[in-house]
Amino acid sequence: MLLHMKIFVHGTIILAVFCFGYLVVTLCQRGRKNQYDFRPAPKNGDLFSIWNFDGRIAYEDIMEATEEFDIKFCIGTGTYGSVYKAQLPSGKVVALKKLHHWEAEEPALFKCFSNEIRMLSEIRHRNIVKLHGFCLHKRCMFLVYEYKERGSLYSVLSNDIEASELDWTKRVHIIEGLAHALSYMHQNCTIPIIHRNVTSSNILLNSEMMGSLSDFGTARLLYPYSSNRTMLAGTPGYVAPELAFTMAVTEKCDVYGFGVVALEIIMGRHPGELISMIATSSLMSTKSPPVLQIMLKDVLDPRLSTPRIQPVASSVVKLTTLALACLQSKPKCRPTMEHVSKELLNRTLRLSKPLHEISIQELMNQEISSEKKKAAHVQYVTA
Repeated sequence: MLLHMKIFVHGTIILAVFCFGYLVVTLCQRGRKNQYDFRPAPKNGDLFSIWNFDGRIAYEDIMEATEEFDIKFCIGTGTYGSVYKAQLPSGKVVALKKLHHWEAEEPALFKCFSNEIRMLSEIRHRNIVKLHGFCLHKRCMFLVYEYKERGSLYSVLSNDIEASELDWTKRVHIIEGLAHALSYMHQNCTIPIIHRNVTSSNILLNSEMMGSLSDFGTARLLYPYSSNRTMLAGTPGYVAPELAFTMAVTEKCDVYGFGVVALEIIMGRHPGELISMIATSSLMSTKSPPVLQIMLKDVLDPRLSTPRIQPVASSVVKLTTLALACLQSKPKCRPTMEHVSKELLNRTLRLSKPLHEISIQELMNQEISSEKKKAAHVQYVTA
């Protein structure tokens, strides 16, 4: 028999603070006991807050909509838990990330679950996935998200038909949205938030191919006057190289991940080989012959025609140059996401030479040390 639990909508910050205070206290108590068994639910169930959601969501409605989380409603898996699609009686479609029983007993995974609640409850941005609410109970633990019809960016890029639908204009908008979201997290939050796992799998697309950053399980706050050292987290191929030996998290770790994803969107595949060539090139003497005499047009996703319209072509050149700047081996030489975001807002630019005449080496030569300019400067795009 289903438990009679309700998840209510609350419109006041006071109640939201109360709910999270309850969550924090509960987690602290469990942490001291070093175990994650849950206390029996009160008669009215476990109560938590939901923002920006009309009406009520009943626990029973969710269980009925998913037939108690039947596998046929599962649409994917994340770093932890499985993701389900549910259509509520109101007609509203939501995504549910459910933590499995064995995961709930694993301290590290439970920490990711509670951390995602904490982070997504504190931030609001059009390019960050919305958390409608959550349920924390011994019988069932899940998060309630807005549903994204097209799934992950990685899945779209991996499918030739869907990737062809993702034209250059849509790709530019996805990269811009990601840059604005990361800039907001780094610069506009009271305490900067570092995502730590910026990948194409963690960017979700809606029906119009607009992207939203998701999966904040490993995100953390960047406290001032702290070493901010932590265990290595993230996805291989997207993790900043300095983390392998410093274990110190900074906003430049997200900047590196952004650079990888931006190139992945431009190239249509993970830029692992190109990144290796960039790293090799940076170790060579300036007198050595350039190793990146690869034309930009030759690394663009071949499933799309080379952009020829001036605004689109200039945007692709600018994005590629900024992405290369974000991949510099020295963290201090990478631009901030605030700078990248502002650069991308400048649309009154044009190319000074045709796109097909520009090489990757030339774009890399435009990178100016952050000590001199504090950002990468795009010379091939002029007013």
